Amino acid sequence: MSSRAGGAVGRRLLRKEDLRLLTGRGRFTDDLPWQDGEAAMQLLRSPHAHARIRSIDTAPARAMPGVLAVLTGLDAQTEGFRDIPHDPLPKTRNDLALTGPGGSEVFIGAHPLLPHDKARHAGEAVAAVIAETPALAADAVERIAVDWEPLPAVAGTREAAASGAPLVWDDRTDNVLVDCRFGDADGVEAAFARAARIVELEAHLPRVAGAPLEPRAALGAFDASTGRYTLYAGSGGAVRHKGELAAVLGIDPGRLRVVCGDVGGNFGVRNRVYVEFGIVLWAARLTGRPVRWVASRSEAMLSDYQGRDLVSRAALALDANGRFLALKADNISNVGARCVSLSPLGKGAILVTGSYDIPAATVRARAVFSHTAPTQAYRSSGRPEVCFVIERLVDKAARELGFDPAALRRANFVRSFPYCNALGAVYDSGEYEAALDKALALSDEAGFLSRKAAAEAEGRRYGRGVAHYVESSIGSPREQAELVLTEDGRLEVLIGTQPSGQGHETAFAQVAADALGIPFERIDVSTGDTDRIAVGGGSHSGRSMRMAGEVIRLAAEDLIDAARPLAARRLASNDIAFRNGGFDGPSGRALLAELGPLRVRRENLFEPAVYPNGCHVAEVEVDPETRRVRLARYAAVDDVGRAVNPTIVEGQTHGAAAQGVGQAMLEEVVWDEAGQQLAGSFMDYAMPRADDLPAFAVVLHEVPSPTNALGVKAGGEGGAVPAPAAVFNAVDDALGGAEGLSMPLARGFPPPLTKSE
Repeated sequence: MSSRAGGAVGRRLLRKEDLRLLTGRGRFTDDLPWQDGEAAMQLLRSPHAHARIRSIDTAPARAMPGVLAVLTGLDAQTEGFRDIPHDPLPKTRNDLALTGPGGSEVFIGAHPLLPHDKARHAGEAVAAVIAETPALAADAVERIAVDWEPLPAVAGTREAAASGAPLVWDDRTDNVLVDCRFGDADGVEAAFARAARIVELEAHLPRVAGAPLEPRAALGAFDASTGRYTLYAGSGGAVRHKGELAAVLGIDPGRLRVVCGDVGGNFGVRNRVYVEFGIVLWAARLTGRPVRWVASRSEAMLSDYQGRDLVSRAALALDANGRFLALKADNISNVGARCVSLSPLGKGAILVTGSYDIPAATVRARAVFSHTAPTQAYRSSGRPEVCFVIERLVDKAARELGFDPAALRRANFVRSFPYCNALGAVYDSGEYEAALDKALALSDEAGFLSRKAAAEAEGRRYGRGVAHYVESSIGSPREQAELVLTEDGRLEVLIGTQPSGQGHETAFAQVAADALGIPFERIDVSTGDTDRIAVGGGSHSGRSMRMAGEVIRLAAEDLIDAARPLAARRLASNDIAFRNGGFDGPSGRALLAELGPLRVRRENLFEPAVYPNGCHVAEVEVDPETRRVRLARYAAVDDVGRAVNPTIVEGQTHGAAAQGVGQAMLEEVVWDEAGQQLAGSFMDYAMPRADDLPAFAVVLHEVPSPTNALGVKAGGEGGAVPAPAAVFNAVDDALGGAEGLSMPLARGFPPPLTKSE
């Protein structure tokens, strides 16, 4: 598709990257050509959720022909490697300051490349084999003998928080690493004391797997002549990975290059460093060969960072007219065996009041260790969980008080912006009631009763659920852009955020085209190579367009300033003005594209948070005998601020809503009483398929954010936030109010009572 110079922002341009990705020319990690002398790595993983490592006998494996090295935790200790320096606490000025119990420092748990003392979750790597081929390495892993001492384990969130639970870390008195309270306790208690009605809810948003299309993979290389390492691995933040891996290896960061090409699925689970990344670099140095590791699907299911897993108890106080007076919540996040990220807990806690003007609120935020794989920020980190709770409370209140659910929402929406909620989050802009009205119209509210009657005539229950949401986009505030204008008039944009399917190559080019008037087709976007990009926060928290768009715009101003004297000389006048891709002067026009080569670099610190929001409506059919739930219709209205490319944003809504529906209906990582994960493949972990989903009706409701020149908020995560609540509210409506609904719905639920019962 051709485009004119400028005016690219807001247009539905076709994605630049799709032709490459759809014709097999992607640059995923395992697409890298096999190199001469390359070796393969396989890992021995713990069969126990919790066990002491008495000893590891690697001699039989080492003796096998073709085996180049066998590595253990004791070897890592001898090398002097450090633990992965996870920095899990959200720290921007917009985040809640999470602390340990009694205000203590948060203990996160050591994360070595390989443990020497214990395995703390099933699937944890405890030894690595490097051999001539993957098959040989796998055979050698089978020859390693570990003398295990199995120990008691705990996997469940509530169980891990209980007094007397098996400890993940021996030097702790319990498994609680975070315990703090926020809000106006006195105001909440006073409001609850005068409330006409109090509605309560307890919910568990269970653990889910990221389940990327391409399982994790890594290729490590070491150049003995320069002492320099190179890592090729899919991630959401190469710059961060470089710094953390250099710290693990104890080397100057200049001795490490991290290259990230295309990423076959992320949603947050690939944004933090994994032990395998450090091990392939270590192995490459020891063997003098490039070393490649590719996870099997079962390995990935066991060892990928996982998402969600929050238990929440909440209560909403209302007056006799249905006005919300106060909210209190107690949230417990399960971080797994090590604390990789507390973003889900903190970013969710500050938004417990959702889209509503609730004068007073308190939240107790806790995090616990368990003998499970670590959790990490997963699409819209923490916000789907708290949205589920508040939106389920609102529907429950409407049912108990006899209000229409939409009318009760209207009566309590935030209406004036900026708005500071009861926990201190300052919402930037929105039109919440307009989004609700638009969503109801999009869902064909007028035809609902006829659809319900038709379904019930055939013996099925039919219901509709509404969920409004507000989420936050904060994330790492520092970003850098470098613009390179070549002699032939092409522009390269080097940027520190990295795509994993979001269409950055297209959307960032649109921003640059709009700012500079250079044709969209002549702009290339480069990401993911730390030898070319030294600063960048990666892709997380819906930050990419807001951070990258702003710094690209600022860098474009610098490029225009750098080109101005060149244009003045060419036009023999200082009386020139830049507009629509060139400089106009008394004697003519000089196009910016003709003034290269030029190079500018701009770094920007951008801290204001933005708050995307919207409303989703689900309709479901429930078979009262089988209790099977079918999603019949789904409508979504999202306020992402200004949409740089509406088609891309709508696609993001489709994908995010599908993830939220999947969580509500199908997805769950399950363990047995011994802490063994029972979901080890797609045979026992269900994700929604095409025939599980209706055609989504999607519309944008753009209310620009006043915090940035582009007016953007975020568009990649919002759909995942309200979807679980919308589905559950619809099922509840179909059943006429049901107790005992738990997530996912595929578990089954108590049958609805008949009139005679």
